[in-house]
Amino acid sequence: MRIGELAAEAGTTTRALRYYESRGLLPARRDGNGHRTYDERDLAQVRQIRTLQDFGFGLEETRPFVECLRAGHAEGDSCPASLLVYRRKLEELDSMIERLGAVREKVALQLARAERARDELAAGAPAPGGPEPVCELGGRG
Repeated sequence: MRIGELAAEAGTTTRALRYYESRGLLPARRDGNGHRTYDERDLAQVRQIRTLQDFGFGLEETRPFVECLRAGHAEGDSCPASLLVYRRKLEELDSMIERLGAVREKVALQLARAERARDELAAGAPAPGGPEPVCELGGRG
């Protein structure tokens, strides 16, 4: 198949395919007329790259999976190098989750403080017809 067909089958662009080729992730085979040619193995490799990128893997992190497919394995994640990338990505995700949890706690604490301050202000609000409280951020109410 030609580059446009591969792009359509893989759900990507010809530009992305040329970039994968320049990075050594896709073979650069040419026919007698100089047109790029691809087969089903190339389609599997591009689909593997796209799936991993959809999961948040960087392009370079896809390399062991592509190499695993090129080595003849039916799945790109059946090689030790691919498994190592999975382990590293899980560690990275666990770290992000931990950091996000800490940020979430801080935001929840700030929200609780802000709501308490608002409630205290409302409890001490002036009688109807009195001056309206001024928000510390410069607005009214």
